[in-house]
Amino acid sequence: MTDVYRALADPTRRGILDLLMERDGMTLFEICGRLATAGTGSSRQAISQHLAVLEECGLVRSARVGRTKVHHLRTEPLREITRRWPIDGEEDRR
Repeated sequence: MTDVYRALADPTRRGILDLLMERDGMTLFEICGRLATAGTGSSRQAISQHLAVLEECGLVRSARVGRTKVHHLRTEPLREITRRWPIDGEEDRR
């Protein structure tokens, strides 16, 4: 669980997760383009490293489609956090 918190601590990684929440299944090129228009000055290599951290902790899953690598959001690690600390009113749903 510690890795998830470390991954979420970085604003660029949270931005990547936000992009994948808006539109799941994006390539590195698409993510870099969208972050560039949002004003993030990170290089392609830096974004790739951020994606590796997100993938390592389970928040992102990558799949090869031909020569392209497509990135998908995984919310299961976030669900573990809400199970540990339920949101107000959700205790009754258990």
